[in-house]
Amino acid sequence: MTTTVTTTEAAVRGRAITIRRVRTHNLADVDLTVPRNRLVVIVGVSGSGKSSLVFDTIAAEAGYQLNETYPPFTRNRLPKWTRPDVDHIDGLTPVIVVDQRRLGGNARSTVGTITDTWTYLRLLYSRVGTPVLGESNRFSFNDPTGMCPTCSGLGEIVVSAVERFLDLDRSLAEGAILVPGFGNGGYWYSQYADIGSFDADTPLREWKPAEREALLYGGEAAAALGHKPPDGYEGVVERFERIHLHTSDNLSERKQDVIRRFTRAETCPDCAGERLNAAARAVTLRGRTIGELSRLEIIELLEFVRTIDDSRAAPVVSALVGRLEAMVTIGLGYLALARATTTLSGGESQRIKLVRHLGSSLTEMTYVVDEPTVGLHPADVETMIDLLERLRDSGNTVLVVEHDPSVMARADQVIEIGPGAGSSGGRLVFQGTFDRLRTADTPTGRSLRRDIGRGHPAREATGRLTIADACRNNLRDLTVRIPTGVLTVFTGVAGSGKSSLAAELVDQYDATVVDQRPVSTNRRSTPITYAGIAPTLRRMFAEHNGVPASLFSANSAGACPTCTGAVSCTSTSPSWTDARSSATPATAAGSPPRCSGTP
Repeated sequence: MTTTVTTTEAAVRGRAITIRRVRTHNLADVDLTVPRNRLVVIVGVSGSGKSSLVFDTIAAEAGYQLNETYPPFTRNRLPKWTRPDVDHIDGLTPVIVVDQRRLGGNARSTVGTITDTWTYLRLLYSRVGTPVLGESNRFSFNDPTGMCPTCSGLGEIVVSAVERFLDLDRSLAEGAILVPGFGNGGYWYSQYADIGSFDADTPLREWKPAEREALLYGGEAAAALGHKPPDGYEGVVERFERIHLHTSDNLSERKQDVIRRFTRAETCPDCAGERLNAAARAVTLRGRTIGELSRLEIIELLEFVRTIDDSRAAPVVSALVGRLEAMVTIGLGYLALARATTTLSGGESQRIKLVRHLGSSLTEMTYVVDEPTVGLHPADVETMIDLLERLRDSGNTVLVVEHDPSVMARADQVIEIGPGAGSSGGRLVFQGTFDRLRTADTPTGRSLRRDIGRGHPAREATGRLTIADACRNNLRDLTVRIPTGVLTVFTGVAGSGKSSLAAELVDQYDATVVDQRPVSTNRRSTPITYAGIAPTLRRMFAEHNGVPASLFSANSAGACPTCTGAVSCTSTSPSWTDARSSATPATAAGSPPRCSGTP
């Protein structure tokens, strides 16, 4: 079953990454020679060891060795790499990892800021915009001289979601005010129920509208009540905003949770979402403001910028055109610079990361790319492959973990790890060209030869979910009826609105979201803790051994004493051979076992 290539022309010339006896994760003493300056695709079933080879061996060792060239002060501030378990590895070059983690970022991060195109646009307006404002910082929504004072450059303000404050079918005594601290027994309850202005035992739905208005807002409505509230009376909304919104103190997690539940974001009424102050919004270039340009699709913005012929801005225009062209080339021409990075999909995030490298003059780099075609429409796959080939043709090595046959077909070499997953994988089962892979007796080879037909007849829908007048991102008053009780697929080219439509579905109906976001950012999290299996396992081991369950928790008494359960050491750890007789870990005689990453 194994078809391997032990030498290549590149290897003979010494231009290869040579790996001997790598044992990272499930890799089983793999020997491998990967040609450099080539587009190499690594394939295999899920869990076969592809990522262990590319990310946790090649990228990790290159990152570690590169970090070692810096002084200790700098190393302490660089990303930490765990060295792979390998006998020998050489021929490495600096590695750039391009994964599918969403860009995320904070509320100030946009497509324009993350790609530096906003910087060029600011320079352009500072040089040739009218009236002249001067330095480019005057067009920065992250600088006090440029940001809108009302929203502090965020484009949105946080307002009370008053419709969530009350349950009209309850009385005050029954907890009609839903905001924590305002219900019966809460700190502020007596300020409304005991002042004689409101009937505490009648459901709010039976109150007069003016009474509900007075309860929420106070002011003139409260003054007009038959039983006028005492001096200093605050409506529920007034008091909520003073306590939770109009404070400069560091908010506790509890207060932050209350804010998330009882507020919503609205477009800033002063800047209309442009984030900039009035002076910056007044500057125009060929009749357009910088805010207007930021909302154009990139392909439209590119056409506009190309028309600017002014010697004062020639270098800026050239740089901006180059960056915008790169974004169009990789299929992001439908985005706008004002688009928040938090709204981008994993695939869009990955391609934006690649934009930074398209115009780079660096060569002999190794790009490690994680499944770049995931989520792409077939019409967009060719564009992504062209991008990968451009990186290779610039004198770099491109290693791609991928399942798409279209990418495999354009690769200089395909490497398959397998044949199965976990302990059944971790071996080199094929290395060669795509044409040879199609005839190989490997899981991938057999899959490529399989005729993919319709497996089962379509099921009948049990009902419909209607999404009405959706306007999120590029959706244009879209109304869709989605069948229930069946599997429904949203398809369309990149940027067509698939994710936006799915987000509307989640917002309007009770839905469980399974997306590309990391399952946890806690370094102590593992598959069994995240899945909720760990407590049951700990309880079983504890009952069998007659000891507390905490002895089997890396976050409690069972943690390695050196790394405290952080899975990042190979130091000595307690032996549990005497756990039955003592609740305190006992150290076995002789050399105790190593932690080796088992917390």
